Amino acid sequence: MSVYQLKSRFQNILRPLVRSLAARGVTANQVTSVAAAVSVALGLFLSLAPLPHWFLLVPVWFFLRMGLNAIDGMLAREHGQKSILGAYLNEISDVVSDAALYLPFALIDPNDLMPVMAVIFLSALTEFAGVLGQTVGANRRYDGPLGKSDRAVLFGALGIFIAVGGTFAAWTSWLWAVVALLLVWTTINRIRAGIRESQTAAR
Repeated sequence: MSVYQLKSRFQNILRPLVRSLAARGVTANQVTSVAAAVSVALGLFLSLAPLPHWFLLVPVWFFLRMGLNAIDGMLAREHGQKSILGAYLNEISDVVSDAALYLPFALIDPNDLMPVMAVIFLSALTEFAGVLGQTVGANRRYDGPLGKSDRAVLFGALGIFIAVGGTFAAWTSWLWAVVALLLVWTTINRIRAGIRESQTAAR
């Protein structure tokens, strides 16, 4: 089960807004770029000024960013705005944005630097594995258990935890280890699903 499976319901809620934006001339690439720019700016801000109460912005922004990600996809698919540039922007901005938003959590405690950096690397690897499905004749893979939307929930919850005064301690090493294992599992699931789909299509 992955949060990604709720995407269709989320899109139905946003569809009237998407129609309005399309009518006003807003493009999918503009939405993608704005979401990436704000994500990087917030990540840098929290990295330079890691005050606990500011981490409450993390879950708020993750929720808004999921909405923007859904909006840019719907503008592209449902309003004739698909483009090669958009495909590159969508994938690259997601990886860069996630890395920027996860980075502040590595700076809270010096002991968490390497574990969180490993999580950032493995998160990028899961998205790479998902995109590679398209190179072998499959669709872009979004299999879980720890896809982008699931990670947003995880880091949003951690942001709330820090904002209300929670502190990282020895237990966080176990948390990052579990997250890393789930990311490896996610990567394997996406590779397997891509291979299976490609083989089925070739029959």
